[in-house]
Amino acid sequence: MAIRGADDLQIRSLLDRQQYADPHGEAAASGFSAANWPLFGVLWPSSLQLAAHMLTRPLTPGERILEVGCGLALASLVCHRRGDDVTASDAHPLTLNFLAENVLLNDLMPLPYRHGDWAVRPDDAAHDRHQVVDGRYNVIMGSDVLYERDEPGHLAGFIERHACSTAEVIIVDPNRGNRSAFTRRMVAQGFLLNETHLNTPEADGLPYRGRLLRYSRT
Repeated sequence: MAIRGADDLQIRSLLDRQQYADPHGEAAASGFSAANWPLFGVLWPSSLQLAAHMLTRPLTPGERILEVGCGLALASLVCHRRGDDVTASDAHPLTLNFLAENVLLNDLMPLPYRHGDWAVRPDDAAHDRHQVVDGRYNVIMGSDVLYERDEPGHLAGFIERHACSTAEVIIVDPNRGNRSAFTRRMVAQGFLLNETHLNTPEADGLPYRGRLLRYSRT
């Protein structure tokens, strides 16, 4: 996989968005239908943009980074390879299997992974099945995570539970319509938004249109 400004990564992914397999009902129990089951295993343009951005972000000793809704965790793999203290997280039951294989494919040390269901609070009994996201992070990042209307504010609430008092949240968004509501919740939590329009082509030359949303709280 070509990433702008970085050495290529070997990535195992699904062939397309038509694949589906849930023999034990794990995905269904986690809220994944046949339609959205394969979305975790596809490389999305926004994930390439986030990976390219994180590649150029200055290293900060002692900084902890969390990727939310990581899917194939491209940005986490880039951060991990350059020496960041990064943890990947997702709610899909197959994410960890794909991540472990991609770590091996690229001759990397194990990359920390935690189950991250934004809608489930840490004290919920459902967490007994998983090693879940815990603690707080200096940086929380995600790509194309505002794809659904989030009326209860689950993602912003999850971020509030796991962001340090001084923190940065980095979201790459392909101009989805849910950006404004998410921003209002982040501002209510004390974050300020710095927004950059993205029109930089991918490493393969394909165009990209979206925004880099950087929320900071000091």
